[in-house]
Amino acid sequence: MALPMQLRYNYRIYPDPAERAALARVFGCARVVFNDGLRARQAAQAAGLPYIKDADLQKQVITAAKRTEKRAWLAEVSSVAPIQSLNDLHSAYRHFFASATGRRKGPRIAPPRFKSKRDNRQSIRLTANGFSLRDNGRLYIAKIGDLAVRWSRPLPAAPSSVTITKDAAERYWASFVVQTQDRPLPELDTATGIDLGLSHFAVLADGTKISSPRFLRRAERKLKRLQKDLSRKQKGSNNKAKARIKVARAHAVVVDRRRSWHHEESTRIIRDNQAVYVEDLAVKALARTRLAKSVHDAGWSAFVAMLEYKARKNGRTFAKVSRFAPTSQVCSVCGVKDGPKPLRIREWMCAACGSVHDRDVNAARNILALGRRERLNACGGNVRPERVPAAPCETGTHLGDRKHS
Repeated sequence: MALPMQLRYNYRIYPDPAERAALARVFGCARVVFNDGLRARQAAQAAGLPYIKDADLQKQVITAAKRTEKRAWLAEVSSVAPIQSLNDLHSAYRHFFASATGRRKGPRIAPPRFKSKRDNRQSIRLTANGFSLRDNGRLYIAKIGDLAVRWSRPLPAAPSSVTITKDAAERYWASFVVQTQDRPLPELDTATGIDLGLSHFAVLADGTKISSPRFLRRAERKLKRLQKDLSRKQKGSNNKAKARIKVARAHAVVVDRRRSWHHEESTRIIRDNQAVYVEDLAVKALARTRLAKSVHDAGWSAFVAMLEYKARKNGRTFAKVSRFAPTSQVCSVCGVKDGPKPLRIREWMCAACGSVHDRDVNAARNILALGRRERLNACGGNVRPERVPAAPCETGTHLGDRKHS
């Protein structure tokens, strides 16, 4: 049975100079309304007043503000973008309160912060009454005009909202939210586990190794030259602004290449396997080590997120196994835990059955076995593991270890 799901479709847009100026005004209005709403709520909290309701805040910072001389220019743009910006502030507060009270899972969320006009990324969000798609393929934005869109693929349905974004490389994008139906692929009898790494980006349970392209490492020489050129420009000059855009565009090329490669590999894995299991890596923790640049260059989180939504979209099974599972220490043949091993050891022999393992392939096979076991457990199957003898170094209780525990 096909289930509805929301997807984003991103397209490049090409506004002319007049449309860019109009978009800049809308970006500024949305930012000012957000900051005014945040300032009003902070002032009410400091004065010990009750929390300002959403409707009252909208009347204060939008409806009443338009009638003042200081904020009269808010009436020059469509009211959709400022209202949606204020709705984003309401959502930010709700997420913050839910996180502070423990009702929201995951890491703690900080309270909303003021937006700066010096941010290199600006965006506005519009609902259906603020935009429309023309028959000639252009995107109409209220009080801005018809924007040229590069339609790289057709939209599967009418969009419910659109987000217009200007990134640091001075590029403009339109991101449409579309309600679609799942389109399951033909069922297969194959499944795989994926071990993510740095020497190889991914190793599959069948022994396939996907080399890491290292897009950032390959672009480091050019980035270093451009950043050195940027540092030599006078602060506040036009030349510095031009140099900053050159650096941003070079980084954008790296990001675009990595994202395109992630899409290709994730689509291939989902297409060729009915079930996909990966290890739930602590990417944030790894990004604080000396391997931070390589971890960010790999982009594991984005890749896993693609696997997850593509699996749901195409009727595949996707699951994560615990990061604390000793996938590199357990023999995938007999199940004996052979103990931890330093990273320099890429192959090892099981002391119990004598099987020779590639470290990464063995980990991928263990991830596949754990994923299947947890899935059967969730479905009510009998997944009690077979008893295997413990390694000699793990048998018994060591009194010396007890004294130091």
